[in-house]
Amino acid sequence: MLRDAALVAGKDLRIELRSRVVLHQVVPFAALVLLLFAFALGPDRKALSGAAAGLFWVAVLFVTVLAVQRSAGLESAPGARDSLRLSGLDPAGIFLGKTAAVVAELLVLEVLLGAGAVLLYGASVRSYPELVLAAVLGTIGVGAAGTLYGSLTAGIRVRETLMPFLLLPVAAPVLLAGTRLWQAALGTGSGGPGATGGGSWITILAVFAVAYVGLGVLVFGPVQEAS
Repeated sequence: MLRDAALVAGKDLRIELRSRVVLHQVVPFAALVLLLFAFALGPDRKALSGAAAGLFWVAVLFVTVLAVQRSAGLESAPGARDSLRLSGLDPAGIFLGKTAAVVAELLVLEVLLGAGAVLLYGASVRSYPELVLAAVLGTIGVGAAGTLYGSLTAGIRVRETLMPFLLLPVAAPVLLAGTRLWQAALGTGSGGPGATGGGSWITILAVFAVAYVGLGVLVFGPVQEAS
């Protein structure tokens, strides 16, 4: 399973490196989202820095939708999904590989988004470990959920509009927990750093990530056969 996951992840990442879709389309979109948020809140630096954590995670969820749709679209050509099913690869390995590729792309984008949020919104990082842990756990969770829902909607004509409706409400725990942890890491939460119950929010992110990775490993095969 892990060998198959490595093969699938390597294949997806090589395609992205050659096509540069993420670089040419997703990165500018992410930057535009941050700029529009900054314009919407106005020049008040205090308001901007206070909203930086929430705006970062909203931007991450928007970018996740694009990354997952791109990942699902790699097998959208006629016969591509059938070829993948007949390849002999473990379905759980395929799921883990596609999730790993999406997570890797998102983490790179989050470095850019995080730097943009700090520069545009005037936020200052007070706890890097908490910030990084929240980003990694949250990204694994939304990457796994997105890969699963992307597979569910792959054979549907309106998948581009249906998939966000399925993914974004489910990702609400990541938005909430990630925002609270980033507020603590940036010192913008009520009561200052560490006042937002970091351990509980980390637990929520970890449970979400484990739940969707486990669910995907179990049901990705039947979903792939049915789609």
